[in-house]
Amino acid sequence: MFPVSLRKLFPFASFVSCADIWVQHATDDSRHCRSGSLFAAIEGTQHQGTSFIQDAHANGATAFLVNRPRPDIPLPQCIVKDVRKAYAELCAALSGNPSRNLSLLGVTGTNGKTSVTWMTRAIIEAAQKKTGLLGTIENYDGHETTPSLLTTPGPAEFQSALRRMVRQGCDYAVTEVSSHALDQNRVSGSRFRAVAVTNVTHDHLDYHENYEAYLAAKCRILEHCSAATTVVINLDDEGSCQVGDRVHERQELLTVSLESPTADLYAEVIDETFERTRFVLHYQGDTIPIESSLLGRHNLSNCLMAAALAFACGLPMEAVITGIQHLELIPGRMQKVPVEDGPNIIVDYAHTADALEQTINALKTVTRGKLFCVFGAGGDRDRTKRPEMGRVASRADVVVLTSDNPRMEDPYVIMEQIEEGLHESGTHPEIHQEADRQLAIQWALIRAEAGDTVLIAGKGHEKTQIHGVEEIPFDDVAIIQQYIAARSWVRSSLTVNH
Repeated sequence: MFPVSLRKLFPFASFVSCADIWVQHATDDSRHCRSGSLFAAIEGTQHQGTSFIQDAHANGATAFLVNRPRPDIPLPQCIVKDVRKAYAELCAALSGNPSRNLSLLGVTGTNGKTSVTWMTRAIIEAAQKKTGLLGTIENYDGHETTPSLLTTPGPAEFQSALRRMVRQGCDYAVTEVSSHALDQNRVSGSRFRAVAVTNVTHDHLDYHENYEAYLAAKCRILEHCSAATTVVINLDDEGSCQVGDRVHERQELLTVSLESPTADLYAEVIDETFERTRFVLHYQGDTIPIESSLLGRHNLSNCLMAAALAFACGLPMEAVITGIQHLELIPGRMQKVPVEDGPNIIVDYAHTADALEQTINALKTVTRGKLFCVFGAGGDRDRTKRPEMGRVASRADVVVLTSDNPRMEDPYVIMEQIEEGLHESGTHPEIHQEADRQLAIQWALIRAEAGDTVLIAGKGHEKTQIHGVEEIPFDDVAIIQQYIAARSWVRSSLTVNH
């Protein structure tokens, strides 16, 4: 850690019981305090940090970052307006401001963050540049890969990860930036070389309360952009364009589109099959044919976003082509599960109406037979999206409603709320309910034939399922592979119940 003067870092702060505070260790968790720590008393969504000041002191904290003087604490205090933001900036300073030694790229949006970051990493690595990654599936510091706990980690973890990337010789860091992270100032203290806004549709309204607040949170990524930052906007998405409207006139704006030839990066689809998508990329007068094994036009849009980030960093077209064409798998993102003489099987993380609609549309295009859609909705999360997900799913031929992560809710109630939208859609797919997700997957695989497609949506790469407060091992891909190995879809041994 790098010793930091709070007087120098926060020149407009007030100080109690001292003229300055020098910090070598800071934390917002009282349990992690040690002798000489500074404790940041953050006002959280569930707990107030000030409630843990005495615990922090008992564990060794000798200084405090607070939003108002605490006369009951006869110890040095730094008073700032926004403790969350100040703490994140302090974490960056304690880590040596690692974003200054990296080309930091950020991707935000409702859907597509993971796919765009993985595509961007593939392109940068094709240009022979060492690249770190922070995101929903995994974190990679240039040497070691570790499972991810949050799409965007907290400030201390975020800055520590960037610092490890610098130590490992990374040239670039590609990061997913969630709306929660932006609202909570987790990336404050960092400066992005380029950012991309994939789309902004309805999600996380259980946290943000309304779409306007959610959009405002997404716009906050611009607070972490300098005048030299390039902002990539998707012209095909209204929400992304609304963020683009707020980009400073001195910043470079790069636009991508599948619909508007006037975009800086424009793509035309040549043909789509279950095995691959062929398209032509138009950029700065060049017309480049590219082939991707990733399914769906939404993934083509993701390719354009990743290419735009690469071009913003001055990377060559050859790296863009190689990176896109060599990336064959993103775990849980339109992931193909191989099977001989059976249906096409896809596992996808789609858990919003918009993502589910794009996924279903993509699969309808390349499916000769029936499309089965197995999905649910997360418990204790935004309930307003459930009927809309049902309406979207009605485009499938067979809809299998099941559990996602029910948490503290009754999975049957969640399924009924989704089914309301199915019935309102005006279409009439076959509907089956099975709260046990493993049995629901089995039901679909048994009935699907060669030429059909089975979409297992909602959980993607996740390896657990949350029931109540318990997390149990559960992996959609592993469940499917078990049934493939046992040839469990053989219909002759079973009675089909409709």
